[in-house]
Amino acid sequence: MWRKNIAVFCIVVLAGCARAGNSMPLPPQGAADAVSSQTDDRVLYSFKGYPSGSGPTGLTAFQGALYGTAAEGGAHTFGSVFVRNSTGARMLYNFEGGHDGAEPEGALVALNGTLYGTTGYGGARGDGTVFTIDTAGVERVIYSFKGGMDGATPILGTLLVDNGRLYGTTSAGGDSKCHVLSSDGCGVVFSVTPSGTENVLHRFSGNPQGANPVGPLIDVHGALYGTTASGGAYNDGSVFKISSGSLQTLYSFKGYPDGAVPYAGVIEHDGTIYGTTAVGGAYDDSGTVFSLSSSGTERVLHSFKGYPDGAVPYDQLTYAGGVLYGTTQFGGDAGKKCTGGILGCGIIFSITTSGDENVLYQFKGVPDGTSPWSSLIREGAVLYGTTLSGGANNKGSIFSFELPGVKAR
Repeated sequence: MWRKNIAVFCIVVLAGCARAGNSMPLPPQGAADAVSSQTDDRVLYSFKGYPSGSGPTGLTAFQGALYGTAAEGGAHTFGSVFVRNSTGARMLYNFEGGHDGAEPEGALVALNGTLYGTTGYGGARGDGTVFTIDTAGVERVIYSFKGGMDGATPILGTLLVDNGRLYGTTSAGGDSKCHVLSSDGCGVVFSVTPSGTENVLHRFSGNPQGANPVGPLIDVHGALYGTTASGGAYNDGSVFKISSGSLQTLYSFKGYPDGAVPYAGVIEHDGTIYGTTAVGGAYDDSGTVFSLSSSGTERVLHSFKGYPDGAVPYDQLTYAGGVLYGTTQFGGDAGKKCTGGILGCGIIFSITTSGDENVLYQFKGVPDGTSPWSSLIREGAVLYGTTLSGGANNKGSIFSFELPGVKAR
């Protein structure tokens, strides 16, 4: 039931629709909200669309506050950068849709005390940007993608900071002979310096290599790892590795029962790769959590069932204390109709590296949010995250969740 929805969603997004360092304390649960009142102390902020933005897609803990991006809304309807601290929430910057960029997605990252991010569109040629913004809200584009061989549309473009450079992916552009999901090109992996010098490291070619890379990259012993949402040997996406300038497809997904559309990137712990697939798996295309060995042996740790354990995990997993944490966009409480009338507003889950999954929280839609979409931040006994919609104004929310039985550090 989910594959049709996720396929449509991916087409809409692709066609136009390293964690930063932190310093505690972060916003406490139930802290007063300077912009809107709430009835659930898990909700740190509910977006309003105008002028505050809508569709938040990532959080970063930086200098004692939470910073993030909202893909839409804001004063000019092209998205915003926001900050949430102990006194409330405010918009740092509203994108205008021109040279400054449009539709920022993914978490911001910090390099030398400055935050960096990407927009999927806008810039000098309309193909997206890499931008920098300071805590006073001064935004500057350091690179505008040119499309074609250069790459275009960095979807969920959370950057990786490594050795003073920024690394990321674009979902389109690159190889002009490759067309997947009506995209012009199948995406690239790039690096860019803080001064704006860009270099394309790889151009994807579709089958059997992979296409439409999305989600953040990670660095493991000098090699870059990431995921493609489509392409691969079976056109259901792949996990790849780039080392010494060469790309290796570590695994191509088949859909059933191993999963499809790994939309979120991967993480690594003790030599093993962990990630999620948005659909596929053993139960009605509800998605999976998987592990992958260094030699490319994949294991499904959990196949989501929709109810009560959730469906369609979009986010990169978060590892802490021997446990993986994540969210699903749909599923959970079958008694709730949320986005598009789909049952279930999403969940927060934990899963051990051996595959023992536990539902920590089922979203209700109002007032807590619908469709948690971005990676969780764990600080001590509290998880922080965002929902794409729902909340008091149905424009998304920032939430916190206190882990039961976990002591704060």
